[in-house]
Amino acid sequence: MGKNTPMLVKRLHALLIFKQHEKEGISKREVAERIGVNHNSIQTWRTAYIKGGIEELLDHQMVGFKPSVITPEQKDALKKQLHKPDNGMVGFVELLAWFNKRFNTHVNYKTFHGYVVRNFNAKIKTARKSHIKKDKERVESFQKKTLHPSVGKSSLKKKRSTRP
Repeated sequence: MGKNTPMLVKRLHALLIFKQHEKEGISKREVAERIGVNHNSIQTWRTAYIKGGIEELLDHQMVGFKPSVITPEQKDALKKQLHKPDNGMVGFVELLAWFNKRFNTHVNYKTFHGYVVRNFNAKIKTARKSHIKKDKERVESFQKKTLHPSVGKSSLKKKRSTRP
């Protein structure tokens, strides 16, 4: 039977239930509940059986899950790009443009967005703690040159409350 065996088993199970209840009848919703599928699927399968018999019922062309358009090598490169702190990319549009240019592909935005969110838990935009081009040495020297510590909010409130 191949890759689609679980779906074909459900179709045959539905047919068996219909045949067992042929005299008294059974609703498609009850069959759907017993098998664990949507009642519309049961209707489609029943119609296929009536139209063309067992051959039509077992004619299942669906592949199931589509194979990924992104290869494992591309996934690794994408992971490295996402984890670079200095990549400078602001959103999925820039990331997709980089990806398509780097691998000479044309991946749909919606497909790409879903893949990145599903595999890397990425979000569209996130605020950075600091600018990517910030010079760490200059920041440290600036902090060392500061003579007075910053005044906290609590000390400001005390000063304000002492005024008449």
